Formats: sequence, structure tokens, C-alpha cells
Amino acid sequence: MDPENGSPAPKLTDDLIVEVLSRLPFKSFCRFKCVSKAWLAFSSDPHYCKKLLKIPTGLLYQHRDTSAIMLASLPHNDKEFDAALSFLPQYEQLELMDSCNGLVLCKYKSSYTPRGICRFIVCNPATREWRMLPDNSFSDYDRFYNMSILAFSPSWSAKLYVFNFQRLSYRYLVFGPLKLQVFLSDPPTWFLVDTSWLSLTTVVSEPHLFINGALYVHTDLHEILVLKSLDGTCSGIPPTLRIIALPHENVGFVDRFGQRCFGQSSGALHYALPEEDACTILVWRLDVDEPYEWSLKYRLSMSHAFRRDNLCQYDAHSWKCDYDVIALDLERDGLFLFDKRADRLCLYNIRTGELTEIQPEDHRIHKLYDKYYHFVASYSKLPALTM
Repeated sequence: MDPENGSPAPKLTDDLIVEVLSRLPFKSFCRFKCVSKAWLAFSSDPHYCKKLLKIPTGLLYQHRDTSAIMLASLPHNDKEFDAALSFLPQYEQLELMDSCNGLVLCKYKSSYTPRGICRFIVCNPATREWRMLPDNSFSDYDRFYNMSILAFSPSWSAKLYVFNFQRLSYRYLVFGPLKLQVFLSDPPTWFLVDTSWLSLTTVVSEPHLFINGALYVHTDLHEILVLKSLDGTCSGIPPTLRIIALPHENVGFVDRFGQRCFGQSSGALHYALPEEDACTILVWRLDVDEPYEWSLKYRLSMSHAFRRDNLCQYDAHSWKCDYDVIALDLERDGLFLFDKRADRLCLYNIRTGELTEIQPEDHRIHKLYDKYYHFVASYSKLPALTM
């Protein structure tokens, strides 16, 4: 190579780069996939993805009684992978909070944890690395209305974020101000962010996604909060805010028919939810640049998947959907569903329309009592948390 001409990498064609990536050992491929956004995009390109190795994926879940964390997974070829997080220090309580791009966020507690202190640990099950975050206080904010979000994207930045949304409440009626604490790994510090730019009635809910440095959070107002320019939080500058209305949202419909979920593919956010009769799931695509327009990408037949047309049941108060939409994995043409009637976790293949149970018989999930997060293995190094 001629030093004066610089690196030859920019001169390589996409076909040649994919050919090289397809010949790498499994762990090397996982690491090199995070080198750039262009290399990451190859794994979601229909023309190239068939040639590339498949990364272990599944759902991390935990019973509400804070028992062991488990992975309902598709087969993979990394025998050293520790889905049970047994490499972490043994705590009296270890609660699964979130997962993002291969990293996992947990809250831990022991009999020695001071009252009013919240402690987090971030780990990578693939590399068995872990970091304890500095202590965080939650004072008089109700635990029921807390939501902690992990944000990490190695192809965008080496920094790690944790967003801790809290709201003062009383007897399940929200009336206090919203509090937002943000942890930034460089420097490793918690910052209290001014939330005057948020509506007093805003309550964040579970669906959320981190794409290219922007955090997308679902709210109970059937909108998405988009938070950008996150680096300024350490200097007291609130993130920029954009609110996007969700498609096909109807309050009565949402209350009756199951969970919604976010997913991403080729750098775009996707949103999945059942139609009103629950016989079809709609998957919408959002362009993550101005003007943030939605387009319908899939109409997926659940009648064919479940082999019946009646997918709704009426209980004492309202109609209920027979399944929940858990996670959307468009990189692998998958949609995770929880079948309430059969008490089983399934993977729906978008290409074939087939439904496959992926959950071991001895690890049944009970939807109302468990939490679960889509997980895709990564071999990226954890950010150092040093002053």
C-alpha cells in the first residue's frame, strides 16, 4: 500500500467488503460489523444479508419476582455466551431493566443498600464484561412510574447513556413533575435534566428505541418523544425535542388490543401493532429525518399464523387480544409474539408466515408478570467508567 494514497478501504466495492466479512470468524465479524454505519447496513441489506453470519438473537426475560434472568433464544454458535448473567456479582436482588445493542442494564440491591439509593450495573453477556454505575437517588418519586432506558450504539459513539424517567405519584394518580436523570459514561456522572420542555401530563411508556444518537420513546398520549443532541446534558443543556404522532392510534383500540413495539431496520424506526380485529398486524416505517413521514410496510396475517379467525376474547370489562406483540426483528424477518391462550412465546416469520415456538417448556413466561427485552449479541467493548 502506498502511504501517500491513504487507506485502500474506501476503494473497495461493497461486494468485495461483504465477501471479506462473510469469511471472518464469528466473533471477529460481530466486532467488525460495528466499525461503521456502512458496514452495519450490510447485515440488513436483502442483497447481502444471506451471505453474512447470523448474530445470536432472542428475548431476555425475567419473572416479576426478580428471579433468574433468562434468554429465550434462537440457536447460535457461541458456546461461551452467558445468557443467565452468571458472571455478575451475586446480589440479593438483580432486576432486568433494559437491553440495547448487545448491552444489558440491571438494577441491583442488597441488604446494605441505603434507602433512597438506586444502583445500576451494565454488562455484555457475550464478552462477560460489566460496569457498576455511580449511585443514583430517587427520593420521593414513585417506583411504579420509573422507567430506565439504556442507550448505546457503537457505530455512532463509544459513549453509553442511561435515561431514568421518574414522576411523583400518589395512589396511582400522576400529579407531580416529571424528573429525568441522565447518566453519561464520559464523564461517568448522573445529570439532572431540566424537564420544563415536556408536558406536565406526559407519561413515558415501555416501547423505546435508540437509533443514530436519537432516543425514541412512546408516551401515553400516543406520540413519540424524539430526544436528540444528548451530549449537552452534561453541561445543563436539555436535549432537543421533537414530537411525532403515531399512525393508526385510537385510544379505545389500544386499550383493548395488546402491546405495541418498536424495531429498526436500515437505520429507520418501525412500529408494529394489531389491527382492531387482531387478525392482522400492521408494521409501519418512519423516516428518521425531516419530515418524519410514516409508510405502511407490512400487513401480516395472524389468522393464518394461529390457524383461526377468532383472535379476540371478551372478559368482564372489554375485548382482549389473544396475543401480544413483543419485539420486531426485521433484520431476521422476525416478529416475537406471546400467545396468551397457549402461554407460549413464538417467533413469526415475516417471509413465510409461519409461527414457531421458541420457548423451552420448563421456562414458561406469564405475560402479566414478566418483563422481556429484544436482545442481539454484540462483541463491542464496554465503555470505561473512569474519571
